[in-house]
Amino acid sequence: MDAPTAQREFSAYGLSHWIVLAVFAVGAVLVVVIGRKQNPSAARRFSRAFGAVTLGLYLAIYLSTLFPPTIGRSVPLRLTDLATMVAGYALVTHQRWAYALTYYWCLTLSTQALISPALESPEFPHYEFLAFWAIHLAVVWAAIYLTWGIGMHPTWRSYWFAVAVTVVWVAVTFVFNSLADTNYGFVNRKPSTPSLLDVLGPWPWYWGTVAVILLVVWALMTWPWVRSAPRSKSPAPTQQVSSQQTEDS
Repeated sequence: MDAPTAQREFSAYGLSHWIVLAVFAVGAVLVVVIGRKQNPSAARRFSRAFGAVTLGLYLAIYLSTLFPPTIGRSVPLRLTDLATMVAGYALVTHQRWAYALTYYWCLTLSTQALISPALESPEFPHYEFLAFWAIHLAVVWAAIYLTWGIGMHPTWRSYWFAVAVTVVWVAVTFVFNSLADTNYGFVNRKPSTPSLLDVLGPWPWYWGTVAVILLVVWALMTWPWVRSAPRSKSPAPTQQVSSQQTEDS
């Protein structure tokens, strides 16, 4: 390829990465402000539209991996695949189980992808660059909107459900990777790009470290909501919206 037409590769904490992080911060504030200003009817419409866009975006990106289909790219076993589908469903339905996975997965694992992106792609505006960031921004915004926008909160039951589902995902993905010689979810080896896993020890021992960190962090993400719940004599306006939406679903 001639030098004038070659696209520069994405580099973590280059200009485009900082712009994405700035967009994320602005979007995070906006979804909270929007959620808190909405009445139940408006919140339902906005949430369904947000969910439909998220699911539609994921479907378009996933279908692009099927041309041509490959065993290493086209199986929806990445946690990003599952988190995007679950986040879209949570937005559309406000089901508690879907919200639980969205809350824990997207506010930790998806957010980690914003900090240390495993992205090997040409820079903006390459479609792989756009697809990666569109998905990761959407799911984290979804978790923020549902939690601080319209007032859905996790419980200890949510915590243990998310832990159980994550353990099942790791087990299934590990078996598939082992049989197919793939590395979905970076379960069987670390990504080739720098990541937080690099400081957690070699494979497979880093999974023990990751498990302990997630159990502790997720517990800390649950405890304030559970602790404050009994003290609330009357629900806040955003909680009332959430309660109504959950009943409707």
